[in-house]
Amino acid sequence: MTLLTGGEVLNPILQILGTRKLNPGGSNLERYRVLISDGVYVNSYAMLATQLNSMVDSNQLTEFSIVRVNRHLTSLVNNQKNENTKRVVILLDLTVLKHGSEVGFKIGNPQPCDGSRSDLVNGRAESTMQPTQPLPQQPQYRPPAVSNNLNNRTPVPSSPMTLGEGVRTHPIVGLTPYQNKWVIKARVTAKTPVRQWSNARGEGKLFSMDLTDESGEIRATAFKDQCDKFYDMIEVGKVYYISRCQLKPANKKFTTINNDYEMTFTNDTQVVRCESEDTAIPQLKFNFIKLPHLVETPVDTMVDLIGVCKSATDVQTLFAKTSNRELKKREIVLVDPSLTAVSVTLWGTQAEEFDASNNPVVAIKGGRVSEYMGSKSVSLVSSSTMQINPDIEDSHQLRGWYDNFCQDSNQTFNNISGRQAGDGGGGGKWMLFNEAKNAQLGSGDKPDYLSVLATILHVRGQNCMYKACPTENCQKKVVDQNNGYYRCEKCNREFENYKYRFLFSAQIADWTGSQWVNVFQDQAIELLGVKPEQVADKYEAENNLNDVFANITFREFLFRLRAKMETYNDETRLKMSVVSAKKPDVKEHCRRLIKDIKEMSGVSTGNGIA
Repeated sequence: MTLLTGGEVLNPILQILGTRKLNPGGSNLERYRVLISDGVYVNSYAMLATQLNSMVDSNQLTEFSIVRVNRHLTSLVNNQKNENTKRVVILLDLTVLKHGSEVGFKIGNPQPCDGSRSDLVNGRAESTMQPTQPLPQQPQYRPPAVSNNLNNRTPVPSSPMTLGEGVRTHPIVGLTPYQNKWVIKARVTAKTPVRQWSNARGEGKLFSMDLTDESGEIRATAFKDQCDKFYDMIEVGKVYYISRCQLKPANKKFTTINNDYEMTFTNDTQVVRCESEDTAIPQLKFNFIKLPHLVETPVDTMVDLIGVCKSATDVQTLFAKTSNRELKKREIVLVDPSLTAVSVTLWGTQAEEFDASNNPVVAIKGGRVSEYMGSKSVSLVSSSTMQINPDIEDSHQLRGWYDNFCQDSNQTFNNISGRQAGDGGGGGKWMLFNEAKNAQLGSGDKPDYLSVLATILHVRGQNCMYKACPTENCQKKVVDQNNGYYRCEKCNREFENYKYRFLFSAQIADWTGSQWVNVFQDQAIELLGVKPEQVADKYEAENNLNDVFANITFREFLFRLRAKMETYNDETRLKMSVVSAKKPDVKEHCRRLIKDIKEMSGVSTGNGIA
């Protein structure tokens, strides 16, 4: 009864008499309603916080279980049928003191009390949710004594309150759309720049920020007037009291915040700076993913990752195609103890200010996974947060691993982004042609990629070049008009000249089999070491380049190939194209083979020790 009157009870001991799964509003969000008893009263207006759902699903929390409530809150809701106000108890953290199978009966003879205003006056009322199996009254169960040193967060009173020091606050993890009045005390761990938006409903601006307290985290977004009102006053790293925001289900496509809900500022939203520093509130919460797992992570997924910066490119300047806006870009390579490397793209100020000296540990929150020709990489977006050498346990462990085992520049990494020199093309699994055939590569919806060490057996020298449009960035074949002009259908123009481009087929083989592959312009230049214009006269005279191809025939290369099943004239066959071709680095190739042998023999190489 004390809970239902809004009073403070330190770690109350209760019995669970029943649970029921709810699906509010037909959404995919599952909640559990529970029937709780203290031996004197029984109340059916209680809910489990979503993070406790697993306790019911795993059968930890069953009928007749005795629990200690470590954290809870209560909220007033209106009953639409009779306009009566009820108080709902939300259980945030529980400890099961005795499993229901050990108790086996209902303790005492508790009277129904559903938390309505009349109940709080009269002390009892008719319950809307009866115990699943009423049993005769049994001897009173006396729970063990509980220490008084745990902190219990208490709810916001129903009457308005000025925000500031001493105000009662809710934990973030307990916020739900079913609550009317609440105050949270949270640290701003990240804030995006102001962004403009425009659609059929109008235009405006917005910014988002990530909020964290000791219980959890949540994202908040301010639009239009609220954007102007709060953007300048809110500082990253500071603690604020926040109330009167609208809560709605979070869109997991655009955030990695571990919360089922997100907040939207309204005209009634209040934000007050907390003058005293609260060290109990963490700076930032991460949910790191291991670098090897990025290979299986879907494109556009937002992830948190951490690694040591092994290398970084210089800042590059480029221009957006649509807006012609100048962009700054830098790519860094992160590695971790799995000996995996991934390329991460930084933009704007983060790219310009990044310092790769001394191989810093980099922690990223909310990076977007991307894929290009089978290679996975990560790119920072406007809502991403990056920390250098953060003071967290994961960072300290990475620092120790890298300093002890990776100072040797000969340490090899599996680069899943396929951009690291000396990896034989990288980004594709090393396979033999026979293994690729048995694995049915290319039979899926998307192409597959593989790396192979193979020898060039034969190159088709005839028709190995074609006349292409002379316009920059256009590769379309031109049509000879037989009047001195050449027409490009793509550009819809006629030209007096053209340019030659390579396009030919080659047969390559390893010791398990052979495969015909297509070789395009850039890859042909990489193989032959000459550009089309250098051999154009010879091709015009002989219509083949057999002499040029003789220089690469029966030579070995490290190929990265794209494989895809294609259907032509009702015939389906495997088509492979060369993505890259490099001269083999024998020393590097032997290291890779030794590593594979050790893995097959069960020898651990994850810490750099053979």
